[in-house]
Amino acid sequence: MNIMKIVVLDGYTLNPGDLSWDRLKALGSCEIHDRTAPENILERSKDAEIILTNKTVLDRKTIFSLPKLKYIGVLATGYNVVDIAAAKEKEIAVTNIPTYGTRSVAQMAFALILELAQHAGHHSDTVHEGRWSKSKDFCYWDFPLVELEGLTIGLVGFGRIGQATAEVAKSFGMKILAYDNYVKESPMPGAKMIDLDTLFRESDIISLHCPLTDENKGFINKSRLSMMKKNAFLINTSRGPLINEQDLADALNSGQIAGAGMDVLSSEPPKPDNPLLKAKNCIITPHIAWATQSARKRLMNIAVENVKAFIDGNPTNVVK
Repeated sequence: MNIMKIVVLDGYTLNPGDLSWDRLKALGSCEIHDRTAPENILERSKDAEIILTNKTVLDRKTIFSLPKLKYIGVLATGYNVVDIAAAKEKEIAVTNIPTYGTRSVAQMAFALILELAQHAGHHSDTVHEGRWSKSKDFCYWDFPLVELEGLTIGLVGFGRIGQATAEVAKSFGMKILAYDNYVKESPMPGAKMIDLDTLFRESDIISLHCPLTDENKGFINKSRLSMMKKNAFLINTSRGPLINEQDLADALNSGQIAGAGMDVLSSEPPKPDNPLLKAKNCIITPHIAWATQSARKRLMNIAVENVKAFIDGNPTNVVK
């Protein structure tokens, strides 16, 4: 029986030590790296038949420089780190993990919404700094406090994550609008499918749950932001490049919209001069919507099953 060589190029974010690689190790000769710099990819992968990558880029030149490579497993849903056309030319199977983080991402979207609505973190900080102890009154607040019931949430992208977010919104008594290129009839009672311009004009909160494509890159721009209500919030737990970040920073700093909650940025880690880092009322978290332990366990299990299915000759979750 041929023992396949498996190389994990960047396993740390999936498993910083609280999960186990043992099931993957049982499938072949396994070499696991926390991180791999671009200049080290070829050396580490030269004998690999199976490569697992999360954010380490496998471009055309790299793929064509690895003659033994038969399979690439992306440890995420998005697979733009792999040159899919090159992989197809080389008859290399590419798989992804499509459904592991649905509830965790919806939860994170609402964590950002609730922080913008209540600013619990900010107010807790002021209490620990001693401000409440010195207050002349029994309470204080630094931002308008927003009740969600009766507000309208607009979901751009109404697949699994968009619909899970809508379910949470319904529990808060919110009205639900949705736009999706591929979904024309609402799959959920109480959710209304509408055109994108109407969604931007009528929503109090807009949450992005769509994949990144050549067509929608930077579609959240000055023109689109100008359609939003002045008291509206923009949430992005999807992909950073969907947003023109300078235009969003300008809209926040000018008061054109009320706030933004970002779990993703156009470049990750962000460059120090990213305009959103200093924009008004912009909450930014370091791409952690996917990273609950429950979601990572599912990801690990599916990744191992993907590898096993490939070895058994029945690949699953193959990227088309």
